[in-house]
Amino acid sequence: MLIQYGAALGNYLYDVFVAKFDFWLAFGLVAQLFFTARFLVQWISSERAGKSVVPMAFWFFSMGGGLMTLVYGLVKREPVIIVGQALATIIYVRNIMLILKHRARESQTLDR
Repeated sequence: MLIQYGAALGNYLYDVFVAKFDFWLAFGLVAQLFFTARFLVQWISSERAGKSVVPMAFWFFSMGGGLMTLVYGLVKREPVIIVGQALATIIYVRNIMLILKHRARESQTLDR
């Protein structure tokens, strides 16, 4: 029984990652890796600071990975990915805008 489950899992993984491999699958995997990198950046920054922080790079990785995943969803016609990433990407862009606005205000205050 265990051997049958192992064989079935092997067949499934082969079908998903090898038999269906094309440019868009590679693009989607790179998008997901880019998106996942944001957590590594956030974790490393937090460890260095000794507290939880969200660096600017986190938002750029979020936006880049989100946009790539959105493109993948549009090409593959996946409504769940399209809806999720379209909204999330808007939030990432807005967070970057807020951070830049705050930094500009801080630099103006320091210049005075």
